[in-house]
Amino acid sequence: MLVCYSVLACESLWDLPCTIMGSPLGHFTWDKYLKETCSVPAPVHCFKQSYTPPSNEFKISMKLEAQDPRNTTSTCIATVVGLTGARLRLRLDGSDNKNDFWRLVDSAEIQPIGNCEKNGGMLQPPLGFRLNASSWPMFLLKTLNGAEMAPIRIFHKEPPSPSHNFFKMGMKLEAVDRKNPHFICPATIGEVRGSEVLVTFDGWRGAFDYWCRFDSRDIFPVGWCSLTGDNLQPPGTKVCIYLNKNGSPGPHLDKKKVQLLPDHFGPARASVVLQQAVQACIDCAYHQKTVFSFLKQGHGGEVISAVFDREQHTLNLPAVNSITYVLRFLEKLCHNLRSDNLFGNQPFPQAPSPLTAPGYGHSHDRYLPGESFVLGNSLTRSLEPHSDSMDSTLNPTNLVSSSQNLRTHGYRPLVPSCGLPLGTASAVRRLCSGGSDRYLESRDASRLSGRDPSSWTVEDVMQFVREADPQLGPHADLFRKHEIDGKALLLLRSDMMMKYMGLKLGPALKLSFHIDRLKQGKF
Repeated sequence: MLVCYSVLACESLWDLPCTIMGSPLGHFTWDKYLKETCSVPAPVHCFKQSYTPPSNEFKISMKLEAQDPRNTTSTCIATVVGLTGARLRLRLDGSDNKNDFWRLVDSAEIQPIGNCEKNGGMLQPPLGFRLNASSWPMFLLKTLNGAEMAPIRIFHKEPPSPSHNFFKMGMKLEAVDRKNPHFICPATIGEVRGSEVLVTFDGWRGAFDYWCRFDSRDIFPVGWCSLTGDNLQPPGTKVCIYLNKNGSPGPHLDKKKVQLLPDHFGPARASVVLQQAVQACIDCAYHQKTVFSFLKQGHGGEVISAVFDREQHTLNLPAVNSITYVLRFLEKLCHNLRSDNLFGNQPFPQAPSPLTAPGYGHSHDRYLPGESFVLGNSLTRSLEPHSDSMDSTLNPTNLVSSSQNLRTHGYRPLVPSCGLPLGTASAVRRLCSGGSDRYLESRDASRLSGRDPSSWTVEDVMQFVREADPQLGPHADLFRKHEIDGKALLLLRSDMMMKYMGLKLGPALKLSFHIDRLKQGKF
């Protein structure tokens, strides 16, 4: 006989979250989800976590000592660059922002400044220290001079490990997504093997699953995020936005480009779906600057980008946690674009269109779930933004540009393609556009001129790369190696070229610039 338990006997304060878990507006609640999935939460004694979650009194820019996650025998100086719930986003001084990592405030791997020396050790440069090793003592002196040291009182003692592995297959929990460690998501124990457990993420097909020890600090009891104020992502299967290709796109969006989009965005996290839908509006605009004029810098969400005025512009969308909020945001944006009824939470009847290239829209990597980009130092305290948050990020009279991002207080937006601070916008512009105009002037002589880029062959793409800038010529063979034809070319972003094709930052930025010009019909 199958017995469905909605609530497992919990301990201490975890009795409360088991019954009222979720966002303030009830879009994802643990008690309802546990009943729907006929599941039970893992008891709190299974975890190496405090019964009462520790308070987080750290501040951005505070200094502390931390183990180098890539070389755990070294203790380094780290700076707090982000805060969320009971966790810290840390950056090792002398390293770059590509190696940031997260630690709980009660982790034994973080200590106050002076702890290493007190115990007879010496602070070490991080793995990949950007300067000469001989300059480390002077670098350390300058780094600590006048810096704000995290006070001893805000550090917490690490909780003890459970006596053994109490987990059982099928138990529910909350877990850090190790591929996107700024996210904590609903998860299930998929398998138990000795001292290890397999963490599987609800609504995802295994790409994010991982094995860890039963006393890992990356796994939490049901209700942890609710108590700490961290942002619990909903299960992957809960989010999907549909596109109405038969509706009127309005005066600002190109109907032909809209027809080439996928029929839906997701399933993915709400924040990712919002980014995909807004980015699609930008990509389909006659003038990308127009769509940007209706957007305003958000806080804690995904990054969208556009190219206009010969520069790449980026901004952050607001943090979202429900499909309802995504739809409201898109409804306001489409109203400003005069393309009402473009998105919905149910499939629209799709009429066959000769404009739709078979297999093109649905393979559009730009709109598939993947790595996401968030603000490194945003503090999210609410699982559901209030309505005024959305109003402040949709402004028909406000044009956000890179220079405005520099003046925005309280956060540092990341350029999604390369992670460069926006203070380098002018340098990036010179890097992207320098020396290219004279080659663009001779484009009429190219056999590619006037042809639809989506019809280009791999050889055509290689020619485009060579003609766009002779300095990119040596990289043309990479496009043959990866079988990049015209359709694939239009989907490429600089971060993809760096990650999957092995290109360095400079060439990737240049190619991204030329691809964006190509999509605007300027090649």
